[in-house]
Amino acid sequence: MDTNTLFTMALGLQAPWEVKNLQFDEEAKRLDITIDFTRGADFPCPVCGQPAKVHDTEEKTWRHLDFFQHAAYLTARVPRCKCDVDGVKQVQVPWARPGSGFTLLFEALIMTLVQAMPVASVAKLVGEHDTKLWRLLHHHVDEARAKVDMSGVTRIGIDETAAKRGHNYITLVMDMEEKKVLFGVAGRSHETVHAFKADLTAHKGDPDKIEEVCLDMSPSFIKGLKAHFPKAHLTFDRFHVMQMINKAVDNVRRGEAKDRPELKKTRYIWLKNPSNLRANQAGRLQELRDANLLTAEAYRMKLTLQDFYEQANPQAAGMFLKEWITMVKGAGIEPMVKAADTLKDHLAGVLRWFKSGLANGLLEGINSLLQAAKSKARGYRTIRNLVTMAYLIAGKLKFELTPA
Repeated sequence: MDTNTLFTMALGLQAPWEVKNLQFDEEAKRLDITIDFTRGADFPCPVCGQPAKVHDTEEKTWRHLDFFQHAAYLTARVPRCKCDVDGVKQVQVPWARPGSGFTLLFEALIMTLVQAMPVASVAKLVGEHDTKLWRLLHHHVDEARAKVDMSGVTRIGIDETAAKRGHNYITLVMDMEEKKVLFGVAGRSHETVHAFKADLTAHKGDPDKIEEVCLDMSPSFIKGLKAHFPKAHLTFDRFHVMQMINKAVDNVRRGEAKDRPELKKTRYIWLKNPSNLRANQAGRLQELRDANLLTAEAYRMKLTLQDFYEQANPQAAGMFLKEWITMVKGAGIEPMVKAADTLKDHLAGVLRWFKSGLANGLLEGINSLLQAAKSKARGYRTIRNLVTMAYLIAGKLKFELTPA
């Protein structure tokens, strides 16, 4: 068996394709593999599939998997065939997709690496510019998403995550049953909900089948959901409820610290539950709670509200929450009163948790993964790149990268 035949078999080539020449450049650390087709070969018309004669050819080159530590490239004369029915059409080669400068096996390697490494690092590793890799990623993610069937989606979560410093955000929508990202788009306005509705419909989903939505108390999301998913029940996520209360407690601390210097540098003590404090933090908290501070009173209100989620049923929870709101408003601590008013205005959605059981912890986890990936990559140049990474990390997409 000669070397050309060996490489023909190793590349999985089938007639009429075969390796015609190998050229190795040790100094450039490069292996060039020339592929050609046998003289007089017919090719199926790319449109109708009928055998057609070669009309002319165009030479093309693709980056392939490295041969040990050497970059490997495939070069071939790609024929255009003249079909009696469809005219002159270019043949699709079995080792690469149309328009790509990489083989399918090389692209499969890249798709695997980028799920564990920043794209810039992968680009450096393989010696390609990262813009080429992003184009590759966009293609395969878009192609895989086009095949996603959302006809069974009934329960979703919606949340935002920061794309860049300042006021740049993306909105993510997750299938709460399948635990995967369904949709991502720039912004966090009510229009993002409309955009999801259009995408859902395009993927065989039915907006009227969306029964439950888990979200924070974002007015924009609420407006969009009421307009485009009027049959859906809204559950205001437990995580965001307690996040709002923690923010209120911290605002009390900030205001009181102006006159009570002992409150400075104690922020994280008030944000944690007593069971999560270190011994020295627990001791410090006890001292502060004995010091007749408004912050300590707000903290007690927070701990009391946590018992709301331990109630046996929605009826008991409703009574508990109404009593808590009355108690907080009676105390008159402004940031806590504002938080209590917010809960009162969103009472139905807060209580819906006892029926739906939905929480956006999954989306918060995805947000953490995205922010970690963004930090490792020192940011993404475009929002589209970040959305693509969200699909790649948590979209559970199926990629078809096997050579024909």
